[in-house]
Amino acid sequence: MTKPLLHIEKLVKRFGGLTATDHADLSVEKGKIHALIGPNGAGKTTLIAQISGAMPSDSGRIVFARHDITKMTMDERARLGLVRSYQITSIFGRLSVLENIALAVQAIEGSSFRFWSSARSEKERYEKAHAVAQRVGLGTRLTQLAQALSHGEQRQLEVGLALASRPQLLLLDEPMAGMGPEETERMVGLLDSLRGETTVVLVEHDMDAVFKLADKISVLVFGKVIASGNAQEIKDNPSVKVAYLGDDFQHLNVSQVTP
Repeated sequence: MTKPLLHIEKLVKRFGGLTATDHADLSVEKGKIHALIGPNGAGKTTLIAQISGAMPSDSGRIVFARHDITKMTMDERARLGLVRSYQITSIFGRLSVLENIALAVQAIEGSSFRFWSSARSEKERYEKAHAVAQRVGLGTRLTQLAQALSHGEQRQLEVGLALASRPQLLLLDEPMAGMGPEETERMVGLLDSLRGETTVVLVEHDMDAVFKLADKISVLVFGKVIASGNAQEIKDNPSVKVAYLGDDFQHLNVSQVTP
Protein backbone atom coordinates (compact mmCIF):
# COMPACT_ATOMS: atom_id res chain seq x y z
CA MET A 1 0.00 0.00 0.00
CA THR A 2 1.32 3.44 -0.96
CA LYS A 3 2.23 5.59 2.01
CA PRO A 4 0.42 8.94 2.26
CA LEU A 5 2.36 12.10 1.47
CA LEU A 6 1.16 13.62 4.74
CA HIS A 7 0.17 11.71 7.87
CA ILE A 8 -0.65 13.24 11.24
CA GLU A 9 -1.31 11.26 14.41
CA LYS A 10 -3.11 12.44 17.55
CA LEU A 11 -2.19 16.08 17.06
CA VAL A 12 -3.08 18.31 20.01
CA LYS A 13 -2.99 22.07 20.49
CA ARG A 14 -4.26 23.77 23.63
CA PHE A 15 -4.68 27.43 24.46
CA GLY A 16 -5.03 27.48 28.23
CA GLY A 17 -8.18 25.53 29.00
CA LEU A 18 -9.29 25.46 25.34
CA THR A 19 -8.36 22.42 23.25
CA ALA A 20 -8.25 23.61 19.63
CA THR A 21 -7.14 20.30 18.12
CA ASP A 22 -7.91 17.16 20.06
CA HIS A 23 -5.86 14.10 19.02
CA ALA A 24 -6.56 14.82 15.35
CA ASP A 25 -5.64 12.16 12.78
CA LEU A 26 -5.35 12.81 9.05
CA SER A 27 -3.79 11.13 6.01
CA VAL A 28 -3.40 12.88 2.65
CA GLU A 29 -2.58 10.98 -0.53
CA LYS A 30 -0.09 12.32 -3.06
CA GLY A 31 -1.59 14.21 -5.99
CA LYS A 32 -5.05 14.50 -4.43
CA ILE A 33 -7.17 17.45 -3.31
CA HIS A 34 -8.11 16.81 0.30
CA ALA A 35 -10.68 19.16 1.83
CA LEU A 36 -10.94 19.89 5.53
CA ILE A 37 -14.37 21.16 6.56
CA GLY A 38 -16.18 21.88 9.79
CA PRO A 39 -18.13 24.58 11.62
CA ASN A 40 -16.57 27.83 12.80
CA GLY A 41 -14.29 27.17 15.75
CA ALA A 42 -13.73 23.53 14.81
CA GLY A 43 -9.94 23.99 14.78
CA LYS A 44 -9.34 23.92 11.02
CA THR A 45 -7.04 26.94 10.84
CA THR A 46 -5.17 25.79 13.95
CA LEU A 47 -4.59 22.39 12.35
CA ILE A 48 -3.29 24.03 9.16
CA ALA A 49 -0.96 26.17 11.28
CA GLN A 50 0.35 23.07 13.05
CA ILE A 51 0.95 21.25 9.78
CA SER A 52 2.75 24.23 8.24
CA GLY A 53 4.91 24.80 11.32
CA ALA A 54 3.47 28.24 12.05
CA MET A 55 2.27 26.89 15.39
CA PRO A 56 3.96 24.17 17.49
CA SER A 57 1.93 21.19 18.63
CA ASP A 58 1.60 20.20 22.27
CA SER A 59 1.68 16.52 21.36
CA GLY A 60 1.26 14.21 18.40
CA ARG A 61 3.28 13.48 15.29
CA ILE A 62 3.46 14.85 11.73
CA VAL A 63 5.11 12.87 8.93
CA PHE A 64 5.58 14.48 5.52
CA ALA A 65 7.24 12.78 2.53
CA ARG A 66 8.51 10.12 4.98
CA HIS A 67 10.19 12.75 7.18
CA ASP A 68 9.13 13.30 10.77
CA ILE A 69 8.62 17.06 10.67
CA THR A 70 6.94 17.44 14.07
CA LYS A 71 9.75 19.57 15.48
CA MET A 72 10.83 21.27 12.24
CA THR A 73 10.44 25.00 11.67
CA MET A 74 8.19 26.43 8.98
CA ASP A 75 11.22 27.21 6.80
CA GLU A 76 12.54 23.67 7.12
CA ARG A 77 9.15 22.27 6.14
CA ALA A 78 8.95 24.66 3.17
CA ARG A 79 12.33 23.44 1.94
CA LEU A 80 10.89 19.92 1.90
CA GLY A 81 8.03 21.19 -0.25
CA LEU A 82 5.28 21.82 2.30
CA VAL A 83 3.98 25.32 1.56
CA ARG A 84 1.18 27.38 3.03
CA SER A 85 -0.26 29.82 0.52
CA TYR A 86 0.24 32.93 2.62
CA GLN A 87 3.50 31.93 4.29
CA ILE A 88 5.14 33.26 1.12
CA THR A 89 5.80 37.01 1.36
CA SER A 90 2.52 38.90 0.96
CA ILE A 91 1.89 40.41 -2.43
CA PHE A 92 3.61 43.72 -3.04
CA GLY A 93 0.91 46.12 -4.15
CA ARG A 94 3.28 48.55 -5.86
CA LEU A 95 4.95 45.83 -7.92
CA SER A 96 3.52 44.23 -11.04
CA VAL A 97 2.15 40.70 -11.23
CA LEU A 98 5.31 39.54 -13.02
CA GLU A 99 7.61 41.23 -10.48
CA ASN A 100 5.73 39.67 -7.56
CA ILE A 101 6.09 36.17 -8.96
CA ALA A 102 9.71 36.77 -9.98
CA LEU A 103 10.50 37.60 -6.35
CA ALA A 104 8.95 34.30 -5.27
CA VAL A 105 11.03 32.46 -7.88
CA GLN A 106 14.11 34.29 -6.60
CA ALA A 107 13.37 33.24 -3.02
CA ILE A 108 13.27 29.53 -3.83
CA GLU A 109 16.40 29.74 -6.01
CA GLY A 110 18.33 31.57 -3.31
CA SER A 111 19.58 34.25 -5.67
CA SER A 112 19.21 38.01 -5.51
CA PHE A 113 18.59 40.94 -7.81
CA ARG A 114 22.00 42.56 -8.12
CA PHE A 115 23.36 44.67 -10.94
CA TRP A 116 26.09 42.10 -11.60
CA SER A 117 23.61 39.20 -12.02
CA SER A 118 23.94 37.49 -15.37
CA ALA A 119 21.46 38.50 -18.04
CA ARG A 120 20.74 34.82 -18.65
CA SER A 121 19.74 34.11 -15.04
CA GLU A 122 17.52 37.19 -15.01
CA LYS A 123 15.85 36.07 -18.24
CA GLU A 124 15.30 32.54 -16.92
CA ARG A 125 13.79 33.88 -13.69
CA TYR A 126 11.29 36.02 -15.55
CA GLU A 127 10.48 33.21 -17.96
CA LYS A 128 9.60 31.01 -14.98
CA ALA A 129 7.53 33.82 -13.47
CA HIS A 130 5.73 34.31 -16.79
CA ALA A 131 4.88 30.60 -16.91
CA VAL A 132 3.46 30.70 -13.37
CA ALA A 133 1.39 33.77 -14.20
CA GLN A 134 -0.05 31.97 -17.19
CA ARG A 135 -0.80 28.94 -15.02
CA VAL A 136 -2.83 30.94 -12.51
CA GLY A 137 -4.76 32.84 -15.17
CA LEU A 138 -2.87 36.14 -14.97
CA GLY A 139 -0.94 35.89 -18.21
CA THR A 140 -2.66 38.97 -19.62
CA ARG A 141 -2.07 40.99 -16.43
CA LEU A 142 1.72 40.77 -16.22
CA THR A 143 2.37 44.50 -16.06
CA GLN A 144 -0.63 45.31 -13.86
CA LEU A 145 0.22 46.53 -10.37
CA ALA A 146 -0.89 43.98 -7.78
CA GLN A 147 -2.84 46.60 -5.84
CA ALA A 148 -5.00 47.25 -8.90
CA LEU A 149 -6.08 43.62 -9.26
CA SER A 150 -9.55 42.51 -8.22
CA HIS A 151 -9.89 40.55 -4.99
CA GLY A 152 -10.16 37.29 -6.91
CA GLU A 153 -7.11 38.09 -9.02
CA GLN A 154 -5.11 38.89 -5.89
CA ARG A 155 -6.02 35.45 -4.52
CA GLN A 156 -4.91 33.93 -7.82
CA LEU A 157 -1.63 35.80 -7.47
CA GLU A 158 -1.19 34.47 -3.91
CA VAL A 159 -1.58 30.93 -5.24
CA GLY A 160 0.93 31.81 -7.94
CA LEU A 161 3.46 32.94 -5.32
CA ALA A 162 3.05 29.59 -3.57
CA LEU A 163 3.33 27.60 -6.82
CA ALA A 164 6.54 29.46 -7.69
CA SER A 165 8.21 27.58 -4.82
CA ARG A 166 7.36 24.26 -6.52
CA PRO A 167 5.54 22.69 -3.55
CA GLN A 168 4.82 19.02 -3.07
CA LEU A 169 1.95 19.94 -0.75
CA LEU A 170 0.02 23.21 -0.80
CA LEU A 171 -2.04 24.24 2.22
CA LEU A 172 -4.85 26.63 1.32
CA ASP A 173 -7.00 28.30 3.98
CA GLU A 174 -10.26 29.57 2.45
CA PRO A 175 -8.92 30.65 -0.97
CA MET A 176 -12.47 31.46 -2.15
CA ALA A 177 -13.28 33.78 0.78
CA GLY A 178 -14.87 37.04 -0.34
CA MET A 179 -15.12 36.03 -3.98
CA GLY A 180 -18.08 36.47 -6.30
CA PRO A 181 -19.44 33.59 -8.42
CA GLU A 182 -17.22 34.26 -11.45
CA GLU A 183 -14.08 34.63 -9.35
CA THR A 184 -14.93 31.46 -7.45
CA GLU A 185 -15.40 29.59 -10.70
CA ARG A 186 -11.96 30.70 -11.90
CA MET A 187 -10.33 29.63 -8.63
CA VAL A 188 -12.06 26.25 -8.74
CA GLY A 189 -10.73 25.76 -12.27
CA LEU A 190 -7.23 26.72 -11.18
CA LEU A 191 -7.19 24.34 -8.21
CA ASP A 192 -8.70 21.55 -10.30
CA SER A 193 -5.84 21.95 -12.78
CA LEU A 194 -3.35 21.17 -9.99
CA ARG A 195 -4.84 17.72 -9.40
CA GLY A 196 -2.25 14.98 -9.86
CA GLU A 197 0.58 17.52 -10.00
CA THR A 198 0.48 19.23 -6.60
CA THR A 199 -1.17 17.77 -3.52
CA VAL A 200 -3.60 20.23 -1.94
CA VAL A 201 -5.10 20.44 1.54
CA LEU A 202 -8.02 22.82 1.27
CA VAL A 203 -9.93 24.52 4.08
CA GLU A 204 -13.02 26.08 2.57
CA HIS A 205 -16.54 27.11 3.63
CA ASP A 206 -17.93 27.19 0.08
CA MET A 207 -19.44 23.71 0.08
CA ASP A 208 -20.28 23.73 -3.63
CA ALA A 209 -16.61 24.37 -4.38
CA VAL A 210 -15.53 21.67 -1.93
CA PHE A 211 -17.74 19.04 -3.53
CA LYS A 212 -16.62 19.98 -7.02
CA LEU A 213 -12.93 19.74 -6.10
CA ALA A 214 -12.25 17.29 -3.31
CA ASP A 215 -11.09 13.73 -3.91
CA LYS A 216 -11.44 13.19 -0.17
CA ILE A 217 -13.06 15.19 2.61
CA SER A 218 -12.35 15.15 6.34
CA VAL A 219 -14.72 16.72 8.84
CA LEU A 220 -13.33 18.41 11.94
CA VAL A 221 -15.59 19.11 14.93
CA PHE A 222 -14.31 20.38 18.29
CA GLY A 223 -10.77 19.62 17.17
CA LYS A 224 -11.46 15.98 16.28
CA VAL A 225 -11.69 14.42 12.81
CA ILE A 226 -15.08 12.71 13.02
CA ALA A 227 -15.27 11.41 9.44
CA SER A 228 -13.21 11.06 6.25
CA GLY A 229 -14.34 9.84 2.85
CA ASN A 230 -15.45 10.83 -0.61
CA ALA A 231 -18.26 13.29 -1.20
CA GLN A 232 -21.07 10.76 -1.14
CA GLU A 233 -19.76 9.08 2.00
CA ILE A 234 -19.58 12.42 3.79
CA LYS A 235 -23.01 13.40 2.49
CA ASP A 236 -24.52 10.18 3.85
CA ASN A 237 -22.72 10.18 7.20
CA PRO A 238 -25.27 10.72 10.01
CA SER A 239 -22.69 12.17 12.41
CA VAL A 240 -21.65 14.77 9.85
CA LYS A 241 -25.25 15.79 9.22
CA VAL A 242 -25.89 16.27 12.92
CA ALA A 243 -22.61 18.00 13.73
CA TYR A 244 -22.24 20.30 10.79
CA LEU A 245 -24.01 20.05 7.48
CA GLY A 246 -27.69 19.86 8.43
CA ASP A 247 -30.65 19.35 6.17
CA ASP A 248 -29.43 21.87 3.58
CA PHE A 249 -26.55 19.52 2.79
CA GLN A 250 -28.98 17.16 1.08
CA HIS A 251 -29.45 19.68 -1.74
CA LEU A 252 -25.77 20.05 -2.64
CA ASN A 253 -24.66 18.61 -5.97
CA VAL A 254 -21.89 16.04 -5.50
CA SER A 255 -22.23 14.33 -8.87
CA GLN A 256 -19.08 15.96 -10.27
CA VAL A 257 -16.82 14.57 -7.54
CA THR A 258 -14.58 11.60 -8.27
CA PRO A 259 -14.99 8.95 -5.54
